[in-house]
Amino acid sequence: MLIGVGHGSRDPRSAATVRTVLDAVAAARPSRPVRVAFLDLTAPSVERVLDAVAGAGHRHAVVVPLLLGSAFHARVDLPGLLAEARARHPLLRIDQADVLGPDTRLIDALAERVREALDSAPAVRRELGGHPRPSTATGGTGPSQPVGPASAEQLPVASAHGERLPVGVIVAAVGASSAAANARTRLVAEEFAARTGLRTELCFATADPGVEIARARLLARGVRRIVVAPYFLAPGLLTDRIAVAAPELTHAAALGAHPALTELIWDRYDAASAERHRLSA
Repeated sequence: MLIGVGHGSRDPRSAATVRTVLDAVAAARPSRPVRVAFLDLTAPSVERVLDAVAGAGHRHAVVVPLLLGSAFHARVDLPGLLAEARARHPLLRIDQADVLGPDTRLIDALAERVREALDSAPAVRRELGGHPRPSTATGGTGPSQPVGPASAEQLPVASAHGERLPVGVIVAAVGASSAAANARTRLVAEEFAARTGLRTELCFATADPGVEIARARLLARGVRRIVVAPYFLAPGLLTDRIAVAAPELTHAAALGAHPALTELIWDRYDAASAERHRLSA
């Protein structure tokens, strides 16, 4: 049994996206039951789902946090909920898998969302070599497909008048009160820049630097065309906040139901299951 746990949001798009992600996860391994739960603001809760799983007679559940970083929810909230569930259901073995990040497959998915945004942006055309092939893996631990050569020189974007416009990317993340957590997110932007060769800056929805500061930094570096790449699993109030703050920029979609996410979630499940077997041996 795999239980994917989303953050939860007042925005219905968030829960809908999480459910779509887990539909793809379930379709990848039809023999494995998959359930969805949320930490806050959205039903069903983690407690309710674990009670139902135990009541249905399941004896092992792997809880995969659908979180991009190991912040308070993953380190404190979720372990506390699972400890309470173990006390209520001693016959149900509950393992918590690692969060989704950091993982280069998330960077690959982010780069593909940027490509899609450039493809659909009005009044521009794109000449791109080295498209990443979408992963077709349904589980296991195989390597992700590389992003390929997508440097600023190999990603020319032309205006309607044929003028070449250097492309830059703003990786947009939640932001945290912890400087250490924000520093870990900064590594995502650095990895994105290293893997794509594109000029990249980081912004946060709830901390500094904001999107306007990141935009100014890219303009100072000679960028003429800017794409905002939300490092979010799903759209919601925070992605809207960033879009409203910079409506003149091109905004890519959130990561969503990308094949790399399906592969990564099953990898987290497999790793937690293997650790359970190792400890039981």
